[in-house]
Amino acid sequence: MGMREKIIDRAKALLADGTVVGVWGWKRGEMPGDRVPAFFETAEELDNDFVYDCFCAANVSRYLNGRKAADGRVLALLKPCDTYSLNQMLGENRLEREAVYVLGIPTGDMLDPEKVRRAGICGLKDAKQRGAEFVFDTADGEKVLPRDAVALEKCIACKSNTHRIQDELLVDIKDQGESPVRFKQVEELEAMAPAERFAFWQKELSRCIRCNACRNICPVCSCVKCVFDNPANPVSGKANSETFEEKMFHIIRAFHVAGRCTDCGECSRACPQGIPLHLLNRKFIKDINRAYGPFAAGTDDFGMTPLTEFTETDPEPSEVVASGGGQ
Repeated sequence: MGMREKIIDRAKALLADGTVVGVWGWKRGEMPGDRVPAFFETAEELDNDFVYDCFCAANVSRYLNGRKAADGRVLALLKPCDTYSLNQMLGENRLEREAVYVLGIPTGDMLDPEKVRRAGICGLKDAKQRGAEFVFDTADGEKVLPRDAVALEKCIACKSNTHRIQDELLVDIKDQGESPVRFKQVEELEAMAPAERFAFWQKELSRCIRCNACRNICPVCSCVKCVFDNPANPVSGKANSETFEEKMFHIIRAFHVAGRCTDCGECSRACPQGIPLHLLNRKFIKDINRAYGPFAAGTDDFGMTPLTEFTETDPEPSEVVASGGGQ
């Protein structure tokens, strides 16, 4: 029995006995390799439309925001990295714990549809991971590509493959720890001269079209009213009147989630312009770890972070700057 079938069988059982009233999972989108979050309420819907494969990267935690137990308990199919997001949301009282039943599901590396297209994969029928490679079944036969050439960046730079919250685990998973290349791109940016680094972000952020996909997909960017949607704010419009505005939007958003970002990578994955927005967040994570010690938002649902909890051992701002933080 494949993983899709195992998930469907368990979801059907939880629907049948009344434990849950619906299931948050994935279905096929409009484009090849496109998998979109979807809500399933019946066994028939699961049989017909539910899909789980190496394109199901979307984090469904975001769609639980505001859920209350009185609305009925829902089944959330969460990969290990997704559970950090749910924990962080719970710690911030964004939903009620009793409103969700977490089924921890296993995952390998997820594919980046854009990388797959650039690699020349056409007529895709199926794709499976085989160790450090992906095997693609296409209309032109089988094609094999290295994992790093087609996997999502957030999988290559994975922080942990351990579920941090669950009501049930579908399969036990051995913890492989943090990827040794998690902060490699951040370190490359830190090594640049200021002018070179500025030019990098000038080029990347100039492509922003202010579609708000990064904000809307982020599990912890969940203010009821965003400052950028406030009509009394001169930057509320989506269109940029000057080039500085697109930078201000992303820098302010990164500061807003500093200490709370779980490094799920959804901002970069959802960006239609391919801007590596996760690097802003990951830089803050690296600096926080340097200044306050190792910390991963969403490890538990306690809700406290180094930037929201004071301790007598906290470094002074001058110490943070001297240690290399905030570059």
